[in-house]
Amino acid sequence: MGSQDSARHKQEAHTVSADEIRGTTHGTAPVPLSVLDLVTVGAGSTATDALRTSVELSRLTESRGFHRYWVAEHHSMPGVASSSPAVILAHLAAHTDRIRLGSGGVMLPNHAPLVIAEQFGTLEAMAPGRIDLGLGRAPGTDGATAAALRRTDTLDEGADDFPQRLAELTRFLDDDFPDGHPYGRIHAIPGPVQGTAPGGVQSPHRPPVWLLGSSGFSARLAGMLGLPFAFAHHFSAQNTIPALDLYRQTFRPSAVLDAPYALIGVSALATDDEREARRQTRATALNMLRLRSGRPGLFPDPEEAERHEFSPMEEEFIGSWTANIVHGTADEVRTGLDDLHKRTGADELMLTSHAHRGELRLRSYELIADAYGLPTA
Repeated sequence: MGSQDSARHKQEAHTVSADEIRGTTHGTAPVPLSVLDLVTVGAGSTATDALRTSVELSRLTESRGFHRYWVAEHHSMPGVASSSPAVILAHLAAHTDRIRLGSGGVMLPNHAPLVIAEQFGTLEAMAPGRIDLGLGRAPGTDGATAAALRRTDTLDEGADDFPQRLAELTRFLDDDFPDGHPYGRIHAIPGPVQGTAPGGVQSPHRPPVWLLGSSGFSARLAGMLGLPFAFAHHFSAQNTIPALDLYRQTFRPSAVLDAPYALIGVSALATDDEREARRQTRATALNMLRLRSGRPGLFPDPEEAERHEFSPMEEEFIGSWTANIVHGTADEVRTGLDDLHKRTGADELMLTSHAHRGELRLRSYELIADAYGLPTA
């Protein structure tokens, strides 16, 4: 059996309720709304401050009817404190009750599949029925840092390697390596094997797997395996519609899904004042400019962005980057999100709000929730 067939077989052997994937639409929102958190650290603040904001944000968005809250894996970036998604998710699980929690995503090539299976098996035991496992194949950092993470000078991210790793991970999650397999007697704990041991009462349930991507590779693979798909529109907007079309065209029904289900990550910032939204988005673009130039730092404040002397080439980058951020007043953001949904047909919008101060991020989600008339408790 090939690596893709093996991964597909494992997904079909384990049934995940569609309700765990498909969210509920509230208020006047066109589709379910969710959250992507990078645990942003602004200049003059600490990682502790950022993580406290994440707790507040998870509780706020849970109370307002957002469907899921994902944390992204990044490394060696001073302005992003989400290097350990599983640790952060465990913390958030202790402070929430209903909202789904997950990785957006864990970068599979950075980790042994058994480690991921055990981490997310532990999270599932902490918050039963609320955990998502989103997987990406990019390193989430630069090449040198990726090599340090993997203890190798060879970064194996080929199209053949990711499906093999995915197949191995799903085998560990389902605890069903075939007889004679080298890993046949290895078990991810917590996991299904605990339910088959004498006296075992462990639930066989495990987190649903999502594939994440910013190009066509994961879109095609998710479609072939019948998995839900998350596309990074917030930093690869030009590829969004082609990738979603490819996912839908290649989709094969599975025990997980009978029809395609795709969410897109969207950078969105709502403020009480339109001018403040423009100031914050330019600071966001400056942060990305520095990252793309190999000079990552703490998230700059708007004043720093206003003082920065941009070259014509940098100004062009700033303009293109801010154009893909849905920003402005709450009404303007609602209109922008509605238009984006119409253009893409996405089944869910996952919003990521970037701002120098945590209170601005909290306010953004509150304003968006109010604009769509989402629940207040």
